[in-house]
Amino acid sequence: MTSAHSSIIIPDVEKNAFLKLQNGSDIRGVAVDGVQGEPISLTDLITEAIAAAFVSLLKGKKMHVASNQMKVSVGHDSRISAQKLQEAVTRGLAGAGVDVIQYGLASTPAMFNSTLTDNAEFFCPVDGSIMITASHLPFNRNGLKFFTNAGGLGKADIKDILERAFDIYKNFTDDYLRNVERKAMESVKKVDYMALYTSTLVAAVQKAAGNIEKPLEGFHIVVDAGNGAGGFFAAKVLEPLGAITSGSQFLDPDGLFPNHIPNPEHKEAMRSITRAVLDNNADLGIIFDTDVDRSAAVDSSGKEFNRNRLIALMSAIVLEEHPGTTIVTDSVTSDGLTAFIEKKGGRHHRFKRGYKNVIDEAIRLNSVGEESHLAIETSGHGALKENHWLDDGAYLMVKLLNKLASVKSSGSGIGSRILTDLVDGLEEAGFVTELRLKIEPTHLDLKERAFGSFRDYGEAVLQHLANAVDSDTKLQKAPVNYEGIRVSGHGGWFLLRLSLHDPVLPLNIEASNREDAVKLGLAVLSAVKGFPALDTSSLKNFVGET
Repeated sequence: MTSAHSSIIIPDVEKNAFLKLQNGSDIRGVAVDGVQGEPISLTDLITEAIAAAFVSLLKGKKMHVASNQMKVSVGHDSRISAQKLQEAVTRGLAGAGVDVIQYGLASTPAMFNSTLTDNAEFFCPVDGSIMITASHLPFNRNGLKFFTNAGGLGKADIKDILERAFDIYKNFTDDYLRNVERKAMESVKKVDYMALYTSTLVAAVQKAAGNIEKPLEGFHIVVDAGNGAGGFFAAKVLEPLGAITSGSQFLDPDGLFPNHIPNPEHKEAMRSITRAVLDNNADLGIIFDTDVDRSAAVDSSGKEFNRNRLIALMSAIVLEEHPGTTIVTDSVTSDGLTAFIEKKGGRHHRFKRGYKNVIDEAIRLNSVGEESHLAIETSGHGALKENHWLDDGAYLMVKLLNKLASVKSSGSGIGSRILTDLVDGLEEAGFVTELRLKIEPTHLDLKERAFGSFRDYGEAVLQHLANAVDSDTKLQKAPVNYEGIRVSGHGGWFLLRLSLHDPVLPLNIEASNREDAVKLGLAVLSAVKGFPALDTSSLKNFVGET
């Protein structure tokens, strides 16, 4: 561990600087210079204080564990700031009196798993875990995710950690920070936990195939890791199962992400894995985001398993295993997906955006007696009850591999086409778009109409739209809806909702063609014209009113 405190300067930092780092159930900030106008907000010292605050929170959650017996694992993705933040986290943890287990390059799902694994050789289970990642955000960003054996921490816990961190930061002294470095050197252990984690994925596929050692022999599967942390999947999961992985790309970690954004929702990323499949005549392509909690796939013809198609595929697999179960999704899924799930004998419970919202809702449904085995977002976050409700992109792909392996072992000869056939019958819209209507928080209209915040203003927009829809016989509001205003009409639907974090109203529109989508857009535009703080320029451009 390198010395960080040879010449210690502890800058004054306002409490709000800590609180601004919250991004829902994660912490996100600027960790390195390099982008004009984006000063560093997630400094080494702030990170150190946040790690110590996590221990403080853990002590309250795990009263039965003496603090000097507690263990916390630390891992990171491929970002260029990963190493320095890992050292800052380690100092914060060690200073708070816990043992630190460093995993190095790891995936977010593996970090959660380390709180559940029972293996003394790997110092597991740990009492808590920290993943250093900012998912698919630009190279200068980084962040922290926190886990206990109950799962990822929620919004309230993140706020609590940041408030504690500010108090800890205020008490930093030169002597304390120097002493922390010594403690960090003494308390750190390093293990290759990813070797253990990947062995469980391999075993899961072998079991699904009737304990055949190489059940994917003969399959050609390519992986695109986007230079994130997911490169392990080719050599450590697919190849031990017998698959051919030639043509896999961007497996080496590179925090500048030189080839494409590691994001399965990004069009260029999906084009990249599609080209790799077609160029190599592969049976399947698999793509991960930076920290491997999201994924998508491509079949042998180049057809994507992404967004609604991925949800349909996973729903079909899960409904074979658990007939009649409820599938929980986010709010922007299609009407065609609902019909598909119902045709397969399941129930579609469309909830809110945000992977934690979707997972928590599935857990809640089970607690009140409604069986649910899958919670999945269009973003590629997917969690299964059988996997402790962890959104694990690698495990999601293992479910696809299980299907391939089981079909091969049965001798049906259908090969990878089984996955494509599983989503046969999914009705897909001919035209899909998402527009973002921004609210200007400082606009005079907010003050004149006595709106306390952009969120109050956004709610007023939604209510006005709801009233307008009620008076339009060609439109019908969704009878059950948990987020925004969802409306059917003109052979399609739209959803206008408030962003989880930003002064934005995203508008999703799906229809059989552009002409019908424009009709839906015009209905929205007509209803929101009386709100001048709402920037409708993208919507006007879409409907042709420029």
